[in-house]
Amino acid sequence: MSLHEEKLPKELFEPASPDHKEAEKIERKSLNYWQDAWLRIRKNKGAVISLVVLLLLTLLALFGPMMNDKPYYKQYTPHANLPPRVPVLENVKWLPFDGVRTTQSGNVVNPYEEKQINDYYWFGTDNLGRDLWSRVWKGSQISLMIAVLAALIDLVIGVIYGAISGYFGGRIDNIMQRIIEILMGIPNLVIVILMIILFKPGFGPIILALTITGWINMARVVRAQVMKMKEQEFVLASRTLGLGHAKIISKHMLPNLAGVMIINTMFTIPSAIFFEAFLSFIGLGLQDPLASLGTLIDDGFKVMLAYPTQMIFPAIVISVIMIAFNLIADGLRDALDPKMRD
Repeated sequence: MSLHEEKLPKELFEPASPDHKEAEKIERKSLNYWQDAWLRIRKNKGAVISLVVLLLLTLLALFGPMMNDKPYYKQYTPHANLPPRVPVLENVKWLPFDGVRTTQSGNVVNPYEEKQINDYYWFGTDNLGRDLWSRVWKGSQISLMIAVLAALIDLVIGVIYGAISGYFGGRIDNIMQRIIEILMGIPNLVIVILMIILFKPGFGPIILALTITGWINMARVVRAQVMKMKEQEFVLASRTLGLGHAKIISKHMLPNLAGVMIINTMFTIPSAIFFEAFLSFIGLGLQDPLASLGTLIDDGFKVMLAYPTQMIFPAIVISVIMIAFNLIADGLRDALDPKMRD
């Protein structure tokens, strides 16, 4: 039989009967916005490690002062300026926890043996004999508390101010933006110093000083996003259905701005920690017996050549906290900001 005379089987010409259930079957579980963001954050190893480190430091800030029987405010001058000494680790000579220090003349001394002290001070003591372990973690607790409270206040003020300015626009927007420009034209440090001097250094005045101009960046970001969002279809539909301005902003706009708000807040916290430390370092921070990481670094800086560990430990803690917050903020920006998505 020739090629032209070959007959094809009829089965090849029958219509296919696909299984529609299998065709429409979804192999992967559908994810909402936050679940998808969490998967993206998990892929960022730096953000995950930073989150674990930050949780550990937060736990130490909360419970560290309770881990020994030496309160952060208790003074005992006979135990002043002792180097770090930790049980078990004191036998490891290459670690700086053996209770030995080197003097400025180069001599190696053991103050614990010289003063016949049997106590252990894990981070050493300051010039008044106060336990630096308790003071470092108490200072971390206060610094984190100040920064988080200041960031939350900035979030509330900035979101409300920016949403109103961007939503209504026109003359209201012009007036509100001129107020922001006036505040931005005044150096932030001048405002903070005047506020601290007016109210005297303390916990409350520092938070107030940090929030006077700290909300401006949040307000400008929210305003820009609201101005783009207010012309979209879902907002126009809400207006057509008779929804009021307050409900449109609170129920439709702000939930869509959650990612931007979280990202900016996470970047605000390390900035507030650094600024509070700077104020404490120049003598405008908390007063004794309270301590923050800034006051501890300031105290350690004064005796850095003779007793370097008094500055090294709080400096390491504040550096790790700021790096962790910034890496987490970068991870959140990559996960929540649509522009950063691959």
